[in-house]
Amino acid sequence: MLDPRTPLIFDGHNDLLARIHLKHTSIEDVVGGSAKGHIDLPRALKGGFAGGFFALWVPSTQTGASANGSQESGNYTDVPLPGMVAWEDAIKVVISEVAIFQRLAAAGVLTPCTTVKQLKAALPGEPMAAILHLEGAEAIDPEFYTLELLHAAGLRSLGPVWSRPTLFGHGVPFRFPSTGDIGPGLTDLGKELVRQCNRLKIMLDVSHLNEKGFDDLAAISDAPIVATHSNAHAVSPHARNLTDRQLAVIAERDGLVGLNFATAFLRDDGRMIEDTPIEPMLRHLDHLIAKLGEDRVALGSDFDGAIVPKDIADIGGLPALREAMRSHGFGDDLMAKICNGNWMRVLARTWGEEEEL
Repeated sequence: MLDPRTPLIFDGHNDLLARIHLKHTSIEDVVGGSAKGHIDLPRALKGGFAGGFFALWVPSTQTGASANGSQESGNYTDVPLPGMVAWEDAIKVVISEVAIFQRLAAAGVLTPCTTVKQLKAALPGEPMAAILHLEGAEAIDPEFYTLELLHAAGLRSLGPVWSRPTLFGHGVPFRFPSTGDIGPGLTDLGKELVRQCNRLKIMLDVSHLNEKGFDDLAAISDAPIVATHSNAHAVSPHARNLTDRQLAVIAERDGLVGLNFATAFLRDDGRMIEDTPIEPMLRHLDHLIAKLGEDRVALGSDFDGAIVPKDIADIGGLPALREAMRSHGFGDDLMAKICNGNWMRVLARTWGEEEEL
């Protein structure tokens, strides 16, 4: 009988660090299994959640509507975004969240990893294998001193924007129906950020970039093009999803897309509601595989940052997704690639470890 917890899942995106920073849950609750949200250690073991990218994310300091606030009503069809967050505000939050990441490691929840060798060694263990990711570069200064500092602290993945504008570029709004062809792309400073990340071998994430920013990044970067938590626009025409043209660029650059579990980006009506079946996830996976190939599709849940289908609910419910994938006809080899293997492949290419593995 197949173990419902295998293959182990390595995931492209979660917001646990921000959730703890905002005091919506605690490190003690994550250790003990009573965390208010999607992720804690006992549920990780139950669901076969072996780890993933843990995001540093800065909440907006401005007043007004926020993307997260709209989730309660399910209205994710046109969410006004706040303006730019100042570096002085952002860096304080990011320092706090890096400290939370380190405290989770000290508590036996995470194993921080900066190489694929470390990831592979950590995956079977009880602590979750963890990559430090920056979602939105508000905490990076124009001289890139904080980029160097965060890299020294373990940062190995970065998205230039979280939808709202930064000094580095412009993102997509939470709008349905819409394409991501909205507004200008990367600034001159944003283009230099891409070069600096290439130099440091920090993976670049295009998930929240608008189409012009996506094209700017693709024109400069010498690394695979990766969307850690995005879906197919052809299946659900949300601005956050990737068009077939963008998918073709990702395939050409031997990159990867991690399937986002957020229901607003899965559904054909753009609503962020829990009452959503797993079936749309399979339709997105089918389309992504058809456009990218079996080696360039993975998972990027957005746990603790979005509403996910009710039959999954949290990381403890991941066996339901595996069962649905198998029933849909995904074989063992494809399951292993989507659940963890494809992340290892693209990270080895991005981090320069191909010859070592």
